[in-house]
Amino acid sequence: KKVITTEDPVEYNLEGVNQIPVDHKVGMSFAMGLRAILRHDPDVVMIGEIRDLETAQAATQASLTGHLVLSTLHTNDAASAATRLIDMGVEPFLVSSTLSGVMAQRLVRVICPTCKTEIKPSEAGLPKNMKWPKGAKVFNGSGCRACRNSGYRGRTGLYELLTMNEELGERIIERVAASELVRIGRANGMRLLSEDGWLKVRNGVTTPDEVLRVTAA
Repeated sequence: KKVITTEDPVEYNLEGVNQIPVDHKVGMSFAMGLRAILRHDPDVVMIGEIRDLETAQAATQASLTGHLVLSTLHTNDAASAATRLIDMGVEPFLVSSTLSGVMAQRLVRVICPTCKTEIKPSEAGLPKNMKWPKGAKVFNGSGCRACRNSGYRGRTGLYELLTMNEELGERIIERVAASELVRIGRANGMRLLSEDGWLKVRNGVTTPDEVLRVTAA
């Protein structure tokens, strides 16, 4: 498949992918780059970021003409991507008909495997209103030479995937709040960022402090 991207800047060279850098000094914006890309009849288009209405409209048009379009937006959660596009000025029916899914993500630090230590849930800094599953363990890193006494080594992601369906599409057209889209998504099995975080805590991947750091409102 022919995959073409427009990025600001191109951070990694990807084999088999045609990558076009954005250059505002010569007037090469995301929207202009996308229009240039479409002349080459790509199968997949990746836009580094949708920052304005012009880019959002160009991405929507590309999707309507049968291209798989990937991009990023700055929002608090997956559902807010739909309302963000509408707030930019994209018509709700276009968002509904072109959006396939949204993945929200946050990076958390991973507990250092060399100094990983089990601790009591009561000592883990869990939210007071959280009912921790009986028998579930909590770990942290005590600090060692391997992690430079930080207790962490490496990072992993927390993910929240909103997959579009007919009900979500109808509600987007009605301009409902993002919270309503979250409700529908959860009813269809969507796991929230915070829920994925606490699952990774129970699996000994990261700590409560890290989950709270990236998901606290």
